[in-house]
Amino acid sequence: MSVFTTLSLEDVRDWLTQFNIGALQSLKGIAAGITNTNYFVDTTSSRYVLTIFEKNDFDELPYFVNLMTHLAQHGVPCPAPIMDKQGIALHRLKGKPALIVSCLQGRDISAPNIAQCQAVAATLASMHLAGLNFHQQSHNQRGQGWRIITAQQVLPKLGVEQQALLQEELDYQHGLDLTDLPHGVIHGDLFRDNVLFDGDQLGGFIDFYYACHDVLAYDVAIAVNEWCVHEDGRFDLEKRDAFLNAYQAVRPFEATEQQQWQALLRRAALRFWLSRLYDFHFPVAGELTHAKDPQHFEHILQHRKQGI
Repeated sequence: MSVFTTLSLEDVRDWLTQFNIGALQSLKGIAAGITNTNYFVDTTSSRYVLTIFEKNDFDELPYFVNLMTHLAQHGVPCPAPIMDKQGIALHRLKGKPALIVSCLQGRDISAPNIAQCQAVAATLASMHLAGLNFHQQSHNQRGQGWRIITAQQVLPKLGVEQQALLQEELDYQHGLDLTDLPHGVIHGDLFRDNVLFDGDQLGGFIDFYYACHDVLAYDVAIAVNEWCVHEDGRFDLEKRDAFLNAYQAVRPFEATEQQQWQALLRRAALRFWLSRLYDFHFPVAGELTHAKDPQHFEHILQHRKQGI
């Protein structure tokens, strides 16, 4: 959620005439994140979040709009897309796809406690269950094909030991067969900056633009690798166990998920090591952009390979 496309008050004021959400009062860029442009939009009626999509084509986006609408209607705390006066949510702004959604209460947290980890886990499980009744599907933008292409791009930038680690993990993941595991809607990017809290009260999940149809337990692995680790990438065992217990109190793992759990943790670590390596070595110019340290997920992958 960086600012790649700069907007003026006049740009947004004119654009908002399509909606019935009051007059524009203020506009503020959101610096967190690294993929799309986001602004807080304050009007005379409420606060909203405006997203300009920097990488998605227009025809890719109805899935995300419909998914967030479905989840919001089924009690999952997430942004609800705002329809214009003709009932249309997606528009163009500065020549790019744009969407305005409701703004949730709370803020992201940097050091979650046990109660917050449990709240994330239970909400994630509820989201997975609600998603079972959502019948549209979207492929994983960060799946096998992306892993291969991205690895080819970053490998020349790495040292010998990093190259060996990356190639070995790619080979391992390529040999996995996860077809028998439960599949459904996953968030795909449930990091701390994509969850809002007001104290220990969870305000909601945001940034669904990596959501897709994939292995449900893989989504849990992504979250556990983020919410339940020490700075060195090792698991905080108390948080990890609390997270998994809270998740499985709502949606228990099946035997196949238990069997492949360590492999899924490794896949989740590989996915974000690769994306951070790419963003670090091939940065995109942006007004408020920042690349996250890829070494963090390199360490997580090394630890998961060791089973810790």
